[in-house]
Amino acid sequence: MDRHTLDIIDFDRIRQILAEHTNCALGRQKALKIKPAISGKLIKQWSRQVTEMIEAGSYTDLPPFGGIHDIRAAVQAAVPPHCLEPDDFAIVAETLDATHSIVNWVNSLREDATELRAVCENIGDFKSIGDAIHRIVDTKGEIRDDASAKLRKIRTDIANAKISIGHVVDRLLRNKNVTRWLRYPQATFHDDRLVLPLAAEYRGRVSGIVHRSSDSGATLFVEPAEAVELNNKIISLKADETAEINRLLWHLTHLVQVNSKEILKTLDTLAIIDLIVAKVRFAWAYDMACPHISTDGKLQLNQARHPLLVQMQKEARARSEDMEVVPINIRLGDDFDVLVITGPNTGGKTVALKTVALHCAMAQAGLPIPAKPGSQVPIYTDILVDIGDEQSMQQSLSTFSAHLKRLMVILKRARAKTLILIDELGAGTDPDEGAALGRAMVTELLERRCPCLVTTHLGVLKSLAYTEGRAENACVDFDPQTLRPTYRLLIGEPGNSNAINIAERLGLPKELIEGARHHLSGSHEQLTRAIKGTLLSRRQAERARAEAEDAKLQAQQQKQAAEQELKDLQDQQDAFQKWVNMILSLRPGDEVHVKQFDRSGKVVRMQLHKQLAVVSVGAMEIEVPIRELTITEKDN
Repeated sequence: MDRHTLDIIDFDRIRQILAEHTNCALGRQKALKIKPAISGKLIKQWSRQVTEMIEAGSYTDLPPFGGIHDIRAAVQAAVPPHCLEPDDFAIVAETLDATHSIVNWVNSLREDATELRAVCENIGDFKSIGDAIHRIVDTKGEIRDDASAKLRKIRTDIANAKISIGHVVDRLLRNKNVTRWLRYPQATFHDDRLVLPLAAEYRGRVSGIVHRSSDSGATLFVEPAEAVELNNKIISLKADETAEINRLLWHLTHLVQVNSKEILKTLDTLAIIDLIVAKVRFAWAYDMACPHISTDGKLQLNQARHPLLVQMQKEARARSEDMEVVPINIRLGDDFDVLVITGPNTGGKTVALKTVALHCAMAQAGLPIPAKPGSQVPIYTDILVDIGDEQSMQQSLSTFSAHLKRLMVILKRARAKTLILIDELGAGTDPDEGAALGRAMVTELLERRCPCLVTTHLGVLKSLAYTEGRAENACVDFDPQTLRPTYRLLIGEPGNSNAINIAERLGLPKELIEGARHHLSGSHEQLTRAIKGTLLSRRQAERARAEAEDAKLQAQQQKQAAEQELKDLQDQQDAFQKWVNMILSLRPGDEVHVKQFDRSGKVVRMQLHKQLAVVSVGAMEIEVPIRELTITEKDN
């Protein structure tokens, strides 16, 4: 999809908001890279995944991601001659352990969650690898003393040697003849060796090896002769310890390497699951829903809100400030392909274009949209926009030249399934010439059957809806009493600039107002009269359409509710029949759980004619109603 369009409509900001709803780095990276697709099969699959996750949230928790880390770099690095470090293994083990929680969550899904189950098929079972790591590395990334019998013996020998050295040094420090030769009566370390701080004038009084002297030369650091052999032993044991640790780490590294393909596949799957969860959290936070992906080219957005305005509203409410986001209803591709939106400046025309473009891009990226149920979005092969004069600022072109250059790109790429959105068509030049060029542009797009939304200030373009069968007018509403826009989008009604009326309300002299009205062109008056003549019927048609859509939506919702109620009833019946079958299969000695006492026991005998069972619980035999029994299915 056109990169310029995604930049203009702030799609990257949507990615960032989505990433804020992920659980871990795996999903975050995917969220920051999502983009619209043009494959209907793929888009519908993404939408079903989100729908199933939303439904799953109604009867179970969302997938638990505690303990899952992005360990792909460590797994990919587990290739000779590189050996992973203990810290790496601690995180790898924690992540592999956490995958079991995801598997348990998958097992809690209903059978009809087919898309989620299909995604989760690639989650592997790495319990044996996790257990192997835990036997060697603890949760803090330290090598365990009991990682192997050899390592345990080495570390025991090192500890004993250190104790022996301590005894030697303690004995020397208790000797008053020795302590009077020292600068201070305590031992210190030189590297890993215990040494005594001998005064230089007493050189030779303590038998041993001088390792260094102080900067002034007044103190010699001597390793007592009795400790030399023990220290040498420790050094040798530490070399053995290092060799044994390396052997153990090599073993674990090899274990990760031979399973790296399956581990990486599992991590990719966890990233997808986290992305789906993020979409659901995004939907819940912004009151969004998955639109129907239509195949007939019809776009229908009900009560659509710009997601970034919704975000601003949330931030304002957090500051205890009021901010209203006015939703819009918009359609395209049914009884018209081109919608010409007119109205005053700052009335919301540009926001309406960006709202439509962003909703379509989000839907094709598999995201819910901030619109009410019943909305539908077709699959566009591309979305091309000309909004704002950002090119003129970058290339030092005039506003008109910048728009014209972008329009040429749009014409070159426009096809029947390309959504076109043009802001201020015909602006930046002489109004008559701009209107002529705008009309020619719209006519060409109509011939190509391109779905198109156009905003303009040029009143002449309003007449397109009366001369072209697949064109329609719309306006952003304006309150003449407050002189403020309402931001509501009215389809079927062309907008008025209201300039003269506003000037009159603001107190412009009456003679000037009358002069201005006198100077209005005859064609303008004719167009105004034609519009007024059809306005009532158009409003009635739009009202009837809206009522029909509401009735259709309510019927669909009632049907879905009835189908869900029937499904829930069937699930209850299936669960009951399963429980009955298990009760009938019980035999003396089978283990059961008694809900009344929250205790487990064994069946002594069944008394089905009395709806009772005698169960042995501890040292007692109790008689309980069979409805109090639950049974865990036995493994085959």
